[in-house]
Amino acid sequence: MTNKATIFTDLIEKNQGIIHKVCRIYTDESDSHDDLFQEIVLQLWRSFDSFKGDSKFSTWMYRVGLNTAITFIRKKNTTTAFYSYEEVSFSIKSEEKDELLEERLSMLYAAIRLLNDVERALVLLYLEDLPYKEIAETMGISDVNARVKMNRVKSKLKDIMTKMEQ
Repeated sequence: MTNKATIFTDLIEKNQGIIHKVCRIYTDESDSHDDLFQEIVLQLWRSFDSFKGDSKFSTWMYRVGLNTAITFIRKKNTTTAFYSYEEVSFSIKSEEKDELLEERLSMLYAAIRLLNDVERALVLLYLEDLPYKEIAETMGISDVNARVKMNRVKSKLKDIMTKMEQ
């Protein structure tokens, strides 16, 4: 592997939890999760040269991952795309899934899936305990706008979960 590929693979392995979280927010079945994971890694690789280190790698990774997920899900609803992955091959070890954690988060994820694409992205970043400044940077909005949107989403999510429990 080239140095670039080695660095990229190491960064993906260390930060793959971000990709899994994005996939979990935008998919609800294993095959779709795997397809989206693969698509995000491909887009990260294609965009890797554009990462200049102006922001944290994780911030850049969230931005690429969220944009890819939103585009992928919208396209999946209309067409099926096939890509050639022959140009590069990565060996990325997947984290084991914690079944107990999966069960506990199931209701939360079901409620989050009822939000629109932008709201889902906002919730994901918020649940990662990112500061509003970093959320705003990732979403391309102001700090104040991120706070206002998050407060609205919290209320909406609370209403959804209350209805689900009834």
